[in-house]
Amino acid sequence: MGREAGGNWRTVHNFVELEKLTFVQKRPADAPLLFLSRIESIKGPDLAIEIARSSGRRLILAGNRAETGPERDFWDSSIARHLGRDGIEWVGEVNDRQKNELLGSAAALVVPIRWDEPFGIVFAEALATGTPVITCARGATREIIDDGVTGFFIGSAADGVAAVDRLDRIDHLECRKAAETRFSRDICAEQYLELFREMQR
Repeated sequence: MGREAGGNWRTVHNFVELEKLTFVQKRPADAPLLFLSRIESIKGPDLAIEIARSSGRRLILAGNRAETGPERDFWDSSIARHLGRDGIEWVGEVNDRQKNELLGSAAALVVPIRWDEPFGIVFAEALATGTPVITCARGATREIIDDGVTGFFIGSAADGVAAVDRLDRIDHLECRKAAETRFSRDICAEQYLELFREMQR
């Protein structure tokens, strides 16, 4: 939106700490789907549940939840009643070690957002572990995910089920390479340095 005011605008993405994220080439056939984010309506955890149940896949939900207000109501009405049924499990908030383990053991990260995500570091972190991403083409996700290469963009639960069925077409190594070449600390630092050099010319 800032471009409308004029000037030369350039995006430098957030970086991921690749050394904290273990690349995993192979996943078992029964690897679960993973939702890793705040448990809020704009992140689409209810849609992730619908996708998992319709696909006959386990789903792990990881992330903090609201204790009061509209988002607590969302939790009570749309999330809580599914937990402990049909392979749907909530593990709560996780630390970096747990996040690495969850991402590295998942068949896919499924976070079907309902808002224009400003970046979404967890998407890049998933790629670093070799895990494909299933999400919606909103906000910065279009700058992170290559549809059909490192994940799939969806617009509905039916799209999500179809994406799960196509996960075997994704090369986990391509996911890791995308993280290394676009979201590493060195790459992002060099982009900042180049920007500073241009400003001094």
